Amino acid sequence: MVPILQKRNRPVLQVAMIVLVLVFSSVKTNAQQSPMYAQYMFNMMNINPAYAGSRGTTTFTGLSRNQWVGIRNAPKTTTLSMDMPVNNERIGLGFQLYDDKLGVERTTGFNFSYAFRIRMSDAGTLSLGLQGGVLNYRANYTTLNTRQAGDPVFAQDLSGILPAAAAGVFYNSDNFYAGISTPALLKTKIRYDAQADVTYAGQDLQLYTTAGFVARLNDNVVLKPSTLIKIASGAPVQFDLNLNAWFHDIISVGASYRTGDAYVGMAELQLTKQFRMGYAYEHPMTDLRSYSSGTHELMLRFELGGGNQSKAVSPRYF
Repeated sequence: MVPILQKRNRPVLQVAMIVLVLVFSSVKTNAQQSPMYAQYMFNMMNINPAYAGSRGTTTFTGLSRNQWVGIRNAPKTTTLSMDMPVNNERIGLGFQLYDDKLGVERTTGFNFSYAFRIRMSDAGTLSLGLQGGVLNYRANYTTLNTRQAGDPVFAQDLSGILPAAAAGVFYNSDNFYAGISTPALLKTKIRYDAQADVTYAGQDLQLYTTAGFVARLNDNVVLKPSTLIKIASGAPVQFDLNLNAWFHDIISVGASYRTGDAYVGMAELQLTKQFRMGYAYEHPMTDLRSYSSGTHELMLRFELGGGNQSKAVSPRYF
């Protein structure tokens, strides 16, 4: 249960209500899928803007995902992000560049995240996050070989600039986190006349919920169970169930099960106090396993040192 806000924080309840209304305005979601990540729990700003600044130090993260290796034109996603706390950690700021390719479609974009962070009476922090950005969507339809020659639907390529917006709520302490977010507040598309259609997603909002905690077994072993729940119309609710184990705060190994989709193996290495790298391999459970050798994902993270670094748990587990 999230602790009650202290009296001095009551003015922010209006801000909290705005974010919560945006997130909870519908549990029905669009069948269109956002980029998928196996290592989302190590950089949750990809799915929740309220995560920005939660690590207590300036953090740079790069992630590259090569999905369904062996299948032509399978998804490939790359993200570069930076987030940091400011104003005595009462504000979190985040910046993200991303490139997502799927078949003849390619989306390149930039997002800015703002998180208002509220210190709670139990030493945890409640964050309310909003994200805005722009994306360049391109679809090279003219490169396709169609069954019907001269099909007008694929007679020209599409390209245009579209807005993007997201919202989320995130609570974390040193040993626990929970969050809920919608990664796409807007429903957008490029028409064949190159004009943009932009509407509020409304009944088509996507919804993600996350939670995890840290359990220290002894001085050398730490367990971190976590979960991600995704709701999408036209598909069953999907769960990611994860368990990671840290040994001597240097090496981590883990496994994940994504219902109806894939098994995942993960490993991380804390090379220095500032630098961490991670790798994930996914083996599909669906019929794709007959055509693909799996999915590979690489994550690199660098955290600046300085005064704030000494206040943060090292390594930070989320």
